[in-house]
Amino acid sequence: MELRSDFLIIGSGIAALRAAPEVAGHGDVLILTKGGPGEGNTGHAQGGIAAAVGPGDTADLHAADTIAAGDGLCDPRAVQVLVEDGPRFVRELMSWGVQFDRAANGEPALAMEGAHSARRVLHAHDATGREIGRVLWERASQLANVRAHDHARVVDLVIEDGRCVGARFLSADGRLATARARSVLLATGGAGQVYHETTNPHVATGDGVAMAYRAGAAVIDLEFVQFHPTALMVEGQPRFLLSEALRGEGARLVNALGEPFMSRYEAAGDLAPRDRVSRAIVRESQRTKQPVFLSLERLNADFVHERFPLISEMCRRAGLDLARDRIPVGPAAHYVMGGVQTDLDGRTTIAGLFAAGEVACTGVHGANRLASNSLLEGLVFGARAGCAMRDERGSAPAPSRDTESSPSAANQRAARLRVDPIELSRMMWQDVGLFRDRDGLSRALALLEPAWKELDATLSDGRVLEPDDWRTASILTVGRLIARAALRREESRGGHYRADFPDRDDVHWKKRVPDKRT
Repeated sequence: MELRSDFLIIGSGIAALRAAPEVAGHGDVLILTKGGPGEGNTGHAQGGIAAAVGPGDTADLHAADTIAAGDGLCDPRAVQVLVEDGPRFVRELMSWGVQFDRAANGEPALAMEGAHSARRVLHAHDATGREIGRVLWERASQLANVRAHDHARVVDLVIEDGRCVGARFLSADGRLATARARSVLLATGGAGQVYHETTNPHVATGDGVAMAYRAGAAVIDLEFVQFHPTALMVEGQPRFLLSEALRGEGARLVNALGEPFMSRYEAAGDLAPRDRVSRAIVRESQRTKQPVFLSLERLNADFVHERFPLISEMCRRAGLDLARDRIPVGPAAHYVMGGVQTDLDGRTTIAGLFAAGEVACTGVHGANRLASNSLLEGLVFGARAGCAMRDERGSAPAPSRDTESSPSAANQRAARLRVDPIELSRMMWQDVGLFRDRDGLSRALALLEPAWKELDATLSDGRVLEPDDWRTASILTVGRLIARAALRREESRGGHYRADFPDRDDVHWKKRVPDKRT
């Protein structure tokens, strides 16, 4: 099967769905999504979307907070685009029907989150991503020349004469198919499933980064992984995210004796940047040899349940009352600051290939993302990528031709990978997680490098993988890239902490280092 369109969008989160309206009036648009609408990270985003729309707040203040959280590695141009365009795009969402919570005066209710200097986080209770995704999906589905193909696992990009002209995907029946287009947007989201402990949904396996890297695109900043400090830690329960907005409303981290402890480690206390809070939680647990808890006991119980209905329900299912019980928490992989290297309009290093959202890296987050900037990034840079795709000159997609990029059915011999994805994710958590050192990183790469070489040889030989092994291939590829970058960077900065190089080193490492397949 071969599908053809003018524009191909891979993914169905906020970046994908905001790009779609920009190209819809200029040709046929095909959206390929691995699951169904709402299964990605956008639908799981709880806290909100940050924008300087409140009284006394400014784009400059938002930029300063973003840069401070980014620990010296933010691209200031990308930050300015984010904070200056953000308010306009957020107001556009409201005009399209997004129902953010409102204050008594009718204006959007603004929450405080860690490392922000002002209340600037718009929210829809604790299901903000779901609400934004609902409206964007409804809008995209009403566009006459936009069609969506769900349960399509995209596995490879099609590159011809140095240009991306489409992608290959597994359809719902497991057959390999091709989608061809004059421009392709990767909006495939994050890679939390590379780690055993993660807040990300099952589909967040880093497919876009893996495909782009295999195709020859540059990736960058992949050592910077954000571990969210407060995931629900109950035996037998999924690692459900407990939004930073809880602490913004007054929740406190306490030890097993009920003692607040964050001031022992950070001057900013419970609202310090996420990387610092995560490390403080682990250190306090090691000090006391007891779990750490999130406590909302000093807040009004009715307010807690009304403000955070989704989190309250998940805690209830775990046998806990969010408002009255101490909730056991711990860090989990949440967001990757690095990704496919792009300019400010989503262009990658491969002609015809664009990327936006978490899969991409403009440098806007630096070494550590400021809370609630992720939805804003997808919104702003998804729109910019769509505009760039629309304005780029390119020919209509040609029929496929028999090249090395398009293996014939005859040589598509199914292969199996011998590496265990669960073992991979556990090893990544242990050796490439919150605390890193040379020994652990080298140990991880001793497993990752030979497995990657086997994968590379398999695909280079023209073989395809069994359907379930494509997921393992993405985890393996992205895990290897993270570990390589983490071993190379001999300092600690933002989400990257080296126990053997615990200090930030601006003399040697105040730089971003791209990686590219050679």
